[in-house]
Amino acid sequence: MYRNETYAKQSPQQYPARASGTYFVKHDFDGSAELTTTLSHALSDVSGVDVTDTGFTLYDYIDPEALDRLFKPTDDAARCVNGTLTFTVWNHEVTVYSDGQIAIVPPQQPTRPTR
Repeated sequence: MYRNETYAKQSPQQYPARASGTYFVKHDFDGSAELTTTLSHALSDVSGVDVTDTGFTLYDYIDPEALDRLFKPTDDAARCVNGTLTFTVWNHEVTVYSDGQIAIVPPQQPTRPTR
């Protein structure tokens, strides 16, 4: 489960899972944290890498400021009606939805042949 409720609220799986083990979290646009903070903590939960680890960075995969600006509500509190962005971080497929939903699909483990 998500370790820091100030950053995000766990939400039911409102979006179809592409694979088993898909992790869902919802960013609270009314909270004080940026979308990328919620994403960083969610990736930490899924991958087991602590966000305070010096090797933890989103910059190698996506521009965090651009992601925050892309989905940030405008001054009149309007949000994008229907938008998504999908990218890969550490072989995890990440999809961010305009309503704040984040889906993280971990790398798939190869299936073992049965005898």
